[in-house]
Amino acid sequence: MTDYDEIDFSPILALTDDEVITRSPVRDVRLASGRTLALITLDNGRDHTRPNTLGPATMAQLGETLDGLRARAAAGEIDAVGITGKQYILAAGADLSDITKVGSTENARLVAQLGHKVLGSLSELGVPSFAFVNGLALGGGLEIALNATYRTVDASAAAIALPEVFLGIIPGWGGAYLLPNLIGIENALEVVISNPLKQNRMLKPQQARDLGIMDAMFPAATYLEDSLRWADGVLSGAVKVERKNAPGRIERTVKWPVAIKMARGMLESKIGTMPKSPYVALDLLDQARSGTKAEGFAREDEALADLVTGDQFAASMYAFDLVQKRAKRPVGAPDKDLARTVSKVGVIGAGLMASQFALLFVRKLQVPVLITDLDQERVDKGIASIHEEIGKLEAKGRLDADTANRLRGLVSGTTDRTAFADCDFVIEAVFEEVGVKQQVFGDIEKIVADDAILATNTSSLSVEEIGSTLAHPERLVGFHFFNPVAVMPLIEIVKTPHTSDAALSTAFVTARKLGKSAVLTADAPGFVVNRLLAKVMGEAARAVYEGTPLLTVEKAFAPLGLPMTPFQLIDLVGWKVAAHVQDTMVRAFPDRFYASENFHQLAELPKVVDKDKAGRVTGWTKQAEKVLAGAVGSTPAGEAEILQRVQDGLAQEIFIMLEQGVVPEVEDIDLCLILGAGWPFIDGGASPYLDREGASARVFGDTFHHPPIRGIAAR
Repeated sequence: MTDYDEIDFSPILALTDDEVITRSPVRDVRLASGRTLALITLDNGRDHTRPNTLGPATMAQLGETLDGLRARAAAGEIDAVGITGKQYILAAGADLSDITKVGSTENARLVAQLGHKVLGSLSELGVPSFAFVNGLALGGGLEIALNATYRTVDASAAAIALPEVFLGIIPGWGGAYLLPNLIGIENALEVVISNPLKQNRMLKPQQARDLGIMDAMFPAATYLEDSLRWADGVLSGAVKVERKNAPGRIERTVKWPVAIKMARGMLESKIGTMPKSPYVALDLLDQARSGTKAEGFAREDEALADLVTGDQFAASMYAFDLVQKRAKRPVGAPDKDLARTVSKVGVIGAGLMASQFALLFVRKLQVPVLITDLDQERVDKGIASIHEEIGKLEAKGRLDADTANRLRGLVSGTTDRTAFADCDFVIEAVFEEVGVKQQVFGDIEKIVADDAILATNTSSLSVEEIGSTLAHPERLVGFHFFNPVAVMPLIEIVKTPHTSDAALSTAFVTARKLGKSAVLTADAPGFVVNRLLAKVMGEAARAVYEGTPLLTVEKAFAPLGLPMTPFQLIDLVGWKVAAHVQDTMVRAFPDRFYASENFHQLAELPKVVDKDKAGRVTGWTKQAEKVLAGAVGSTPAGEAEILQRVQDGLAQEIFIMLEQGVVPEVEDIDLCLILGAGWPFIDGGASPYLDREGASARVFGDTFHHPPIRGIAAR
């Protein structure tokens, strides 16, 4: 096994010039029993907006600190060691910007080995070690705690997680070995693999306690005092620490392999076999059921070294940078000081989408929200739906009773549109037809103030055409949400040639207050996400009408790594909506998009495809087969041909969108697809994927030396 003390870490320590070092000062705490606990407090000297991170220089200093404490323990000067963080934060894990600089596989291995050497020593100090998780603990931050002997958590800690798989790597500082041996394989699979693949879901403190990751939980007001008192009890034997989820012999020999097999099947059905990190993590969790900690750490060293230097991690870091930086500073957004104050919101419509809008606006802005529809019955149904959703949030503990009642009181409905007179921001959620939208905006414009902002949620129609009948088209802006509204983080903000800076600024500021990431797009058919998804769905439909079996088409798209196959997606958005979007795109670009009249006949059926319990498409319904019978050809395409057609089509369309100025830069297209279509982080968005797969070179040939699509491979 690896002797970490014999390793020369100087190659990675030489890469730390720009590292924000997290220091590890120590103070002795005299416990009530008279024992002495040496308490390390991790602190990078910045406020809570810059969390503690664990770069090579930080780890080296922490290692020196722990070496000193080991010597003090041997001399009988201390009885225990504790480690905690600055206010609100233990640590946010490794400094990802440092990891991207490692360059070679050898250096990547050194990063893993340094983490194992330092954090692993927490359990080898000669005295018990306690991790006091006083706040955010992600990745390496949580692995600090896992390497300690005991763990407590602050009940108000923001988030606890091992998100590495989401970023294309694995928990490489002990997490993949220590966690399943602490909380059992099924719980570990949830934390290490399932949660990261569910849009990087984090744990709340109570969840971490229930899983057995944490041994005790204390309230924020007295967290450190309670933790020290508890630690004193553990040292004296007065407190017995029970770990009910720790795996026993039966779990290791029987349940463990079964859980791994089921997880592998789940991964293959949900994400295909292209992503590497989930399967590497799965193998590490499988192997963790036997062998020594040293063997487990050595396996993590090799796995991390391989993944950190791979394409998928590079793409993930590109995507991470887009989401963490570009999404927070939208390109093209006017000065925020130009934004109108939004003190009352009007929602035209009371259906499902409108109700989702109203709930989001009232929760996030906490201003009066007024909904309207054609008749009182629809309005009442919409209000009831909003109240019901507020009640669900209250039942889950996400809203207290006073807040829930206040939010209910802020939502009202009416069929009398004159009540919209004092609304500052009015958004429509009516049928996707230009004439209908023109009519509702024409009616409402006569009622609201001259400076009120009008917003359309159209998914593909021309915003300029919708506003062409307005007296003041400069007040109209596209404000395109994605479904489900509460979950999807993207809003496409659409600017027409007439949209004023005030309207645009208001849209961006409002999106930010709603907790969404906004991207500016020109008024082009389908904007960004739906335009490219229409290309995907159109190529799927084309293959079907050529005569390709449905499941062959579904399988052909698996390498894209999208969260849904084409016909799963169509079934979710609705066949009528999908047919409408395809028609819109074909009218605009008949030479590049595909639609079929037969698609509308399918859309009239009550059910088009059959699906299994997991939501996977299993075939056409008998009614759909009858509708398709006369429209399907006899020249089926193979999986490879279908995939290449969609890859090349996407590359061409992205290039055209950039030429036409639909968005300022290709990064905005990638950001839209990540946030609005769930394009995998490990692909980095569409452009890096298309570069790596050769689509950019196939489409643009010799021009690829200065490619119009600038992805990872071209950098």
